[in-house]
Amino acid sequence: MTQDDLFATAAQERLANQAPLAARLRPRSLAEVVGQDHLVGPGGALRVLCDQDRLVSLLLWGPAGTGKTTLARLLAEGTSMRFMPLSATSAGVKDTREAIDLAGRALGERGQRTLLFLDEVHRFSKSQQDVLLPAVEEGVVVLVGATTENPYFEVNAPLLSRMTLFRLRPLDSAALEELATRGAAAESVEVTDEARELLVGSADGDARALLGTLEVAAALARARAEDPEAVCVSAGDVVDARDGRVLHQGRDDHYDQVSAFIKSMRGSDPDAALYWLARMLEAGESPRFIARRLVILASEDVGMADPSALLVASAAAHAVEFVGLPEAQLNLAQATVHLALAPKSNRVTVALGAAQRDVREGPSTTVPAHLRDAHYAGAAEIGHGGGYLYPHDADSGWVAQQYLPDELVDRRYWSASPHGAEPALDEWRHEARKRDADG
Repeated sequence: MTQDDLFATAAQERLANQAPLAARLRPRSLAEVVGQDHLVGPGGALRVLCDQDRLVSLLLWGPAGTGKTTLARLLAEGTSMRFMPLSATSAGVKDTREAIDLAGRALGERGQRTLLFLDEVHRFSKSQQDVLLPAVEEGVVVLVGATTENPYFEVNAPLLSRMTLFRLRPLDSAALEELATRGAAAESVEVTDEARELLVGSADGDARALLGTLEVAAALARARAEDPEAVCVSAGDVVDARDGRVLHQGRDDHYDQVSAFIKSMRGSDPDAALYWLARMLEAGESPRFIARRLVILASEDVGMADPSALLVASAAAHAVEFVGLPEAQLNLAQATVHLALAPKSNRVTVALGAAQRDVREGPSTTVPAHLRDAHYAGAAEIGHGGGYLYPHDADSGWVAQQYLPDELVDRRYWSASPHGAEPALDEWRHEARKRDADG
């Protein structure tokens, strides 16, 4: 063994003991992955593709800490591919071309395929993404991209069309519990039930966040333990590890506060809504979780009574990602006050539920012939699109025309409430129909 080999071996041994807990617990096979069972569990798409060595270029889309990089490495190992990582923060067009050239050589000289992993692919420029197109299409590389952003907005359409999209989900409580158990074993500590609840509750589905907090909490517990062989992580250790930014209550109280927050906005009480918002922020609640609740409430409880409510809530959610805490607290507060003061209507929620019931339980329906796609040769010959009336040709911008299937032609799902903008919207609808009838 050469001196370089000895140094490399020593470095690996030290990393095995001193690397961050998340790195030490990195799965060594798809079977060890916690969460994402819909992709890597028995019968999951990624598991099947890997087992059959039929991996295709794909895009892993999901929040931070859901295992995108780990999955890419495991897929390469499971298919005996070369793993070649590139990051948008450091790689340019030249680096991308060189990676493709190396992949071509490996394929030609040794018959070995290359899994080219692009971390934060949404940050790659258009020119970088365009360089990849021929290599992906010809199979020179199997491209695996990872992104936390919506790929339909951030990835070039030509490249996206050549990749299969897989959505990774935030880890649920059961998966986080399993990770906490593994982490405690790796750190040789016990964890109280209350501390475990805090770890899971503050992680917001992020495995790396949970393990990072547990590692610091274990160090704090070890420092105060009288017996180094009996270290127990307490709730206080978790709070200190997060600098107080964790939920200071159990799981039930956590959901109770979220419920109070939502019901205060639904009840048009901005003061109570702001109080519960402040309470959650001070407890370390994930701003993303709060933003998601605002976006949901904007449609569920405000709806068309104030069509701008969804825009305000969505803007606050974007601000959380773009600005971050602590400043994004102001954006969340503004959206909270707007939604609390907005006129309320649940008619969109009710209408969607009624339509879904008809889809699930109602009669079998077909698209009326005049509404069918007519943008292809031969459509007119089979009657598709014939008789369709173009609303923009009418002075009112509306024409009387059947849009529902014949079997549901008289069904009405949405009706206006007397609140906010809905009466005016409903009045326009009725006036347009009246003008057509009188016409």
